[in-house]
Amino acid sequence: MARIDFTPNLARYVDTDRLTADGRTVGELFDNVFAERVQLKGYILDDQGALRKHVNVFVDNRMIVDRIGLTDAVTNDSKVFVMQALSGG
Repeated sequence: MARIDFTPNLARYVDTDRLTADGRTVGELFDNVFAERVQLKGYILDDQGALRKHVNVFVDNRMIVDRIGLTDAVTNDSKVFVMQALSGG
């Protein structure tokens, strides 16, 4: 199973501790994560199922390319990091 880590700012709102999931793509991985942690979906994806504008996802230290279809490959050994940008001044 791939390991999924989230920035601490998301952990304030949703339990993101020690998440692992199966999936061959980022989209499949997220489907499995959201099945257990439904609240996360609204923070990560928009109404169309694409990544929100200020969210970046890295698989094995590389930013994913497909922000709409989430078809970037994931393996059982992958480390996935979800980063939500902070804004303000």
